[in-house]
Amino acid sequence: MRRLGEVEPKVSAGRRTRKFARMLRSFVSPSLWHVVPGQTSHLWGRRRCPFLCKQARCRFQAAWHSRLASLVGGTGWQASLLNPLGKGASGSAAQGTCLGARGASHPSRTQRHAAGWRSFSQGTPQSPSPGPRLPFKTRLLITALFGGGILAGWLYLRKEKLRQEKLRRVEELRKLALGQGDFRLLDHTGRPRSKADLRGSWVLLYFGFTHCPDICPEELEKMSRVVELLDGKSHLPRVQPVFITVDPERDDVPAMAKYVRDFHPRLLGLTGTPEQVREVGRAFRVYASAGPRDEDGDYIVDHTVIIYLLSPDGLFLDYYNRNKTEAQIAKSVQGHIDTYQSLFG
Repeated sequence: MRRLGEVEPKVSAGRRTRKFARMLRSFVSPSLWHVVPGQTSHLWGRRRCPFLCKQARCRFQAAWHSRLASLVGGTGWQASLLNPLGKGASGSAAQGTCLGARGASHPSRTQRHAAGWRSFSQGTPQSPSPGPRLPFKTRLLITALFGGGILAGWLYLRKEKLRQEKLRRVEELRKLALGQGDFRLLDHTGRPRSKADLRGSWVLLYFGFTHCPDICPEELEKMSRVVELLDGKSHLPRVQPVFITVDPERDDVPAMAKYVRDFHPRLLGLTGTPEQVREVGRAFRVYASAGPRDEDGDYIVDHTVIIYLLSPDGLFLDYYNRNKTEAQIAKSVQGHIDTYQSLFG
């Protein structure tokens, strides 16, 4: 420690030069990079060794040692100060290979570097030679077998899923118990009809009576227009409109024949005994109740106002109330037809 008032001793030029050389050496030592075609150094704008080589005879080091030596004098002891590994350092460098930053402590890195990278003097580097490959036909066959197995598994799972959905749908419709069972009625020509006669066809079904003042004619007219819209699409099957009376006491066969002529030509009118009609109504959960009679013996029947859609399996699929237009009903029916899959076939 310098005492108070003591003059700082002068530093000789040789000592100052040696200090400067040590500073340069510490600066250069971390940057002893082997020059090979590869990544670009951010420090010198040149290409550097990706393994941070620190060999004394590295070309990058030699080039910059020469330049730094010329800055501090070019020859003599200044150059020797910049080459701390000058003795015995040409062994690995003479072979044109880089042993890596840590030498034998990382043999796998050294082997990869020696096999995959050439010295800068050897020109363009070459990647390691690939291992033996299977013939193209063999690889194609393996790929086809693998892809075929995946496709077969997917098709099996898809088929099983559709089967489970079909069984679940049948169970749901059976639990709903709507339109189940058979019926025996007479059509407007006097011919006996049963539910089995309607199977295999799409059916739009409506319950009403011929003495209805306004609601029944409106709904039957709407149902007729729906059938006409669907008939205009040639790829769709024909839909059968059916009208079942809830007033069998007044709606006999002649009354039904006269009434159905005002609507679609394929409209099928069905009637029967009061017991037969009530049985069909219960199967579809149709409410029907005759009102009080007037002086002329006429009365109004209060009943459910719904159009039912039956599938070719004879099962209930959908229903449409008075708020649905003919266009909406036709679109819904077409959607059911396009996605239909028989639950019993």
